[in-house]
Amino acid sequence: MDPSPQSNDRAVRHTPGRGDGPVSRAALRASLFVVLAAVVATTAFVGESLGHSSPRGGATITVTGSGTVEGTPNTLSFTMGVQTIAASAVAALAKNNVEVSALRAALLAHGVTEKNLQTSGLNIYQNTNNQNQITGFTVQNDLNVTTHQLKEAGAALDAAARAVGNDVQLSGVTFSISNQSSLLASARARAIENAHTAAAQIARGARATVGSPVSIVDQENVPTNGFVYPFAASGFTALARSVPLQTGTQSVSVQVKVVYALNG
Repeated sequence: MDPSPQSNDRAVRHTPGRGDGPVSRAALRASLFVVLAAVVATTAFVGESLGHSSPRGGATITVTGSGTVEGTPNTLSFTMGVQTIAASAVAALAKNNVEVSALRAALLAHGVTEKNLQTSGLNIYQNTNNQNQITGFTVQNDLNVTTHQLKEAGAALDAAARAVGNDVQLSGVTFSISNQSSLLASARARAIENAHTAAAQIARGARATVGSPVSIVDQENVPTNGFVYPFAASGFTALARSVPLQTGTQSVSVQVKVVYALNG
């Protein structure tokens, strides 16, 4: 038997053994490709899943909420003064000084304190006729008055009017709430709740949900000034011993502008 075929046969059988290295590297590359594809697919799946619980591309929704509460006024403010007329400026001023002192004493005797009395206007001017001739002088002296003693406020107005008589001037009466911090806190809470309700309704229509607030701007409103009661300059002699006053209620309002994150 010719030995050459046997040698060739052995060479053929040995060749696969020596080719193990190149075949293994190819298989390794194929395996790495499969693993990489799996990682990419997993990452894409995770990203898709997280997208449903995080803000949709940074989308936001902006709403305005309002809240209003009512409180009972505990402060009364008004402007009260004296107007006097005389032939001379000196005489008009002297008479005015006497009556303003009487006005001040009456107010102090009925719950008004010195620190809540402030001169708001003092004017002296000439009175003339159609021929521009001076006929006399008028002096006007006004006081800004504030009192927290509402039970005595009516009596204070009556006493002041009686002390001055027909020369008294009263521009009006205003009620207010001196400390609004607790009312503002309640109004803000209602405004935030109102804003969230509005945002949820809008988001629901877009098949989304409201996330955390991104920003909140407090747009506190100026409260109403209470109730104003105008009085004429005369007729105080007919008033009762205590002027009837009704405090009513006062509204305190707050508006907030809220930006919420929008979840998909």
